[in-house]
Amino acid sequence: MTYQIGWFSTGRGQGSMNLLNALVKAIKDGDVKGEISFVFCSREQGEAEGSDRYLKQVQDCGITLVPFSSKKFMPELRRKGKANPEAMRQWRIAYDREIMRRLDSLDADIIVLAGYMLIVGEEICERYDMINLHPAAPGGPAGTWQEVIWQLLQKRASESGNMMHLVTKELDKGPPITYCTFPIRGELFEPLWKDLERKLRGRLLKQIIQAEGESNPLFARIRQEGAKREIPLVVKTVKAFAEGRLQLENKKILAAGKALDKPCCLNNEIENALRNQ
Repeated sequence: MTYQIGWFSTGRGQGSMNLLNALVKAIKDGDVKGEISFVFCSREQGEAEGSDRYLKQVQDCGITLVPFSSKKFMPELRRKGKANPEAMRQWRIAYDREIMRRLDSLDADIIVLAGYMLIVGEEICERYDMINLHPAAPGGPAGTWQEVIWQLLQKRASESGNMMHLVTKELDKGPPITYCTFPIRGELFEPLWKDLERKLRGRLLKQIIQAEGESNPLFARIRQEGAKREIPLVVKTVKAFAEGRLQLENKKILAAGKALDKPCCLNNEIENALRNQ
């Protein structure tokens, strides 16, 4: 049977589209032996320009699309949840249960979270084998890619990375499966670090964040280097699952039938892929 891949995304912009396009192309070229059985999107048409383009792209690819707006679902409880953790927990459980109901007739050997901006709850984690793209290497910062980069700058870090990990009820704490790293020091970066240090004289990093945000040159360069490695990491991880080299059984990660004792570093494969683009 053909390996079935489910795909979750909020579809906010070009990065989400690039990730999906890369897997569609890898399947079409025969590099990944599987098919995308469905795409679930937490937005519907009319909510935002970026997600409208994403939804149209999925339809143009002929993939089964399951759009379900998180914004429109139980809005009063969701609003209450912004200040009340218990209300947010109740909202998340209800939303996830509705997702599962809508996906009930669709098959997936694995579900990939790629640009999915919601936290998934315990019930949906238990029902499906889900893996998530996280914009940091194992042991690195948690949070969104923006939060990760600001933490790297705060710590004056020397490297960053990306990983694919098993989704569990603990946010960004599931066991890593594959990863890559890249330096954020050296010839490309040192002038940008010096520029940041100059701007920080007598100022706090949060003031730089408020003044420049994502336009800060060092922030932008780190994001650029990370984003271009996300695509091959996702594709190569899905390929390994589709070929049976990686497996998930009872929420345990296996490689060649044995428990994976440490995540697979894909630096060489990913750097080679980037050089061959």
